[in-house]
Amino acid sequence: MSKLDLLKYGTLQDLHTHTAYCDGKHTPEEMVRAAIAKGLKRIGFSGHSPSPRGEDYAMKPEAIADYVATVRALAKKYEGRIEVLCGMEQDVYSPPAPKDLDYIIGSVHYIKVKDGYITVDYTADELRRGCLTYFDGDPYAMCEAYFAAYDELAKLKPDIVGHIDLITKFIEQDALFDPAHPRYLAAAFGAVDAMIPTGALFEINTGALSRGYRSTPYPAEPILTYIRSRGGKVLLTGDTHRAENLCYRFDEWSKLLY
Repeated sequence: MSKLDLLKYGTLQDLHTHTAYCDGKHTPEEMVRAAIAKGLKRIGFSGHSPSPRGEDYAMKPEAIADYVATVRALAKKYEGRIEVLCGMEQDVYSPPAPKDLDYIIGSVHYIKVKDGYITVDYTADELRRGCLTYFDGDPYAMCEAYFAAYDELAKLKPDIVGHIDLITKFIEQDALFDPAHPRYLAAAFGAVDAMIPTGALFEINTGALSRGYRSTPYPAEPILTYIRSRGGKVLLTGDTHRAENLCYRFDEWSKLLY
C-alpha cells in the first residue's frame, strides 16, 4: 500500500489504534464493530512494537504473530462493511517490524542515554529526572537529543510519522521547557527535515486530548506550519486506546488538514 493511499478516507478512518494486545482496552473485533457503528470506512490497527525496556504497554514479541493473524481474519470477516488494515507503531529503538504489514507508524518514545532510555511520555517526573540526571538540567539539550532520533527513524522509512512532538505531552501540566524557544524549534524542524525525504505522512494526533493531557493535537502549530512549508502531507489520527474514542474530535480538528 502506498503512503498516499493511506489518505484515501480522510476523517472517516482512524489508522492509529491500540487494542488489548498492547495498552488498549478493547479487542480488535470490538474496535472494528465500534468503527462500523461510527460510520468509518477504514480502521487500521497499530499495536505498539516491543519495548526496548520491556514495558507492559507494548506487545510482547511472542504475541505479534497472533495479532497479525487476528487482524487479517477480521479484515476477511468484515469485508464489504469496512476496510481493516494491519499495521504497527514501530519505535525507533524496537526490533525490526514484521514484513507483512500494511503500514508502519514510526515513533520516538524514548531518549537514549548511557544507562538506557528515558521514556518521554510515561510521567512528567521521569522526564524531569532524566533532564537533571543526563542533561545537567538543560531541557533544550534533552529536546535536541529526542529530535535527533528522527535521523535514525528516517532510515526505517515509515509510512506515517507518529506524534513528532510527543516530548510535549506533559507541557501543559509541567512547563519543563518552552516549545517556542529557538533551540527547541530548531531541533523540531530538523526532525521534520529528516523525515520529509521519506515521503511519510505526518500525524495530526488527538490522542493526548482524549486522555486529558493536552488541549490541542500534536504537532504544535509552528511545527505543523513548517511541515506544510516543506511539502509534507498530514492526516488525522486518534491514537485510540478505547473504542469510544475512535476519531476523537476529528470533526473539530479537521480544520488543520487544510
